[in-house]
Amino acid sequence: MKKRVLFIFGLILLVSFNSCNRGSSSTGDITIATDTATIARGAASFSQYCGGCHNFRQDGIGPELGGITTLTSPAWLLHFIKDPKKVIESGDERAKDLYATYKVTMPSFPSLNDSDITGIIAYLNTHRLPGHHKSKADSNALSNPIPDSIKLSNLVVGVELATQIPASSDSGRLPLARITKFDFEPQTGNSFILDLRGKLYRMENNKPVVYMDIAKLEPNFLGEYRLATGFGSFAFHPGFAKNGLLYTTHSEKPGSAKADFGYADSIPVAIQYVLTEWKTDSPTAATFSGKGRELFRVNMVTGIHGTQEITFNPLSKPGDKDYGLLYIGVGDGGSVEEGYPFIPHNKDHVWGTVLRIDPGGHNSANGKYGIPPGNPFANTPNTLGEIYAYGFRNPHRITWSKSGQMLVCNIGQANIESVNLIEPGHDYGWPLREGNFVLDPIGDMTKVFPLPGNDSINHFNYPVAEFDHDEGKAISGGLEYWGTAIPQLKGKFLFGDIPSGRLFYIDMADIKQGKQAIIKEWKISINGVNKTLKDLCGSDRVDLHFGRDAHGELYLLTKADGRVYKLMHAGPTGIAARGPVKR
Repeated sequence: MKKRVLFIFGLILLVSFNSCNRGSSSTGDITIATDTATIARGAASFSQYCGGCHNFRQDGIGPELGGITTLTSPAWLLHFIKDPKKVIESGDERAKDLYATYKVTMPSFPSLNDSDITGIIAYLNTHRLPGHHKSKADSNALSNPIPDSIKLSNLVVGVELATQIPASSDSGRLPLARITKFDFEPQTGNSFILDLRGKLYRMENNKPVVYMDIAKLEPNFLGEYRLATGFGSFAFHPGFAKNGLLYTTHSEKPGSAKADFGYADSIPVAIQYVLTEWKTDSPTAATFSGKGRELFRVNMVTGIHGTQEITFNPLSKPGDKDYGLLYIGVGDGGSVEEGYPFIPHNKDHVWGTVLRIDPGGHNSANGKYGIPPGNPFANTPNTLGEIYAYGFRNPHRITWSKSGQMLVCNIGQANIESVNLIEPGHDYGWPLREGNFVLDPIGDMTKVFPLPGNDSINHFNYPVAEFDHDEGKAISGGLEYWGTAIPQLKGKFLFGDIPSGRLFYIDMADIKQGKQAIIKEWKISINGVNKTLKDLCGSDRVDLHFGRDAHGELYLLTKADGRVYKLMHAGPTGIAARGPVKR
């Protein structure tokens, strides 16, 4: 396995590559502005278009950008930001080397003019090379945390195009539709698909029909940021057919309203995430009509790792203690890599947690929802009673196994992606741990270290499955197969890598606390021909997500092209998959 390579998605990939200007495209020098108005304008643009991937302290989704204007010319930066694909195709040596190294092209920004980009460059110029805190243990850093490679299994699953979601991008730029969640309303079995840009679609005869438009319902809706901002998630109450209750999360501009969960005024707020309860006028209506009630609002340091997951336990029935209780995954908001590691991993804070609330209760601090008495910290002083488990960077998917195991897929920083078996009240380590490894949250967070010999005193819960960044960059979780059409998938938990679209599974029988399940790779075919998801969507960045319908059958969502594929049948490698199966 090669040494870990940082996944680069956003702005200016060159920082961690080299600092020379050999072969750079240049059309003359550009003077970097130093006036406060230009810098302020650039700061606003950076926050909107770049801050989700980049900061000036730590490598995140993209590299830190401190000192970038001393490493390359402003003319090169302008042309690369404007249209990186064009610079690569022009034969520019630096751009070609970057693409060969990282195998991905950052998105272009057609809405930014030269003045906008020079403003960004002026803002970048105010940040110098960071001086990292150096840990005494740096010499023990692991260059390859997980040496073993993920093995290819003989599983090939035939897929069929289920639907095409309408493009929601402007100017046809990728991703065409920011589809991230596929779920169903439990009593009718109707399937729904979410586009982060604001729409919730109901599937009608395999065609998407707009059911709800958050952008119209919420006047402060913020859908322009990248990554996971916008229409975050949705969950139908298990009794929706009778009570008409539906829950959503979405992002808004900072200061849109007073936050229920905030931090010191000296720390920046990039966005707010809002949890809303909606009551429809008619649960059987083809499109939503009704009123919303805000349950709570959270400030976030950056536009990443927001409130991307809400869900109900699908196994709970009326009368069960868990029935009607809403689970909420709250990320750290990018706070750690921005230099605020004290914001998460604090049982008095909401960030980096999985919450469980009773939407129908009123004993919360704001009186708008309830804290279930069975929550592990419901009666603990100086602790948020809403917390069900904590110590996550980005608990972006929450699910259950048929046997009742609760699983959370956590997106890591620079090394480890993980599947976690959840126990109420337990600590999953972030930012002191990344997977089964030590992390220094005030040092160089691109490095991880072996666990100490006395680690048991910390009482961390570690992942039941994990892979490092040689294999993928951001886990796309993950569902146990509950259907009947594909017997070969019974007893498997399927997940993958968001950017590359690689597909993985573990056996449910191997999921045990304190043990590592073996991850295997699987492949897909379409019309009998083996393909990758990159092949199907024609993009280096697939943006893979998973979905499940009321029958337990699974789906693959590719954000790049807005397509949804249904898993239809399976066979071993080397045996031609049969043609499409009729529904």
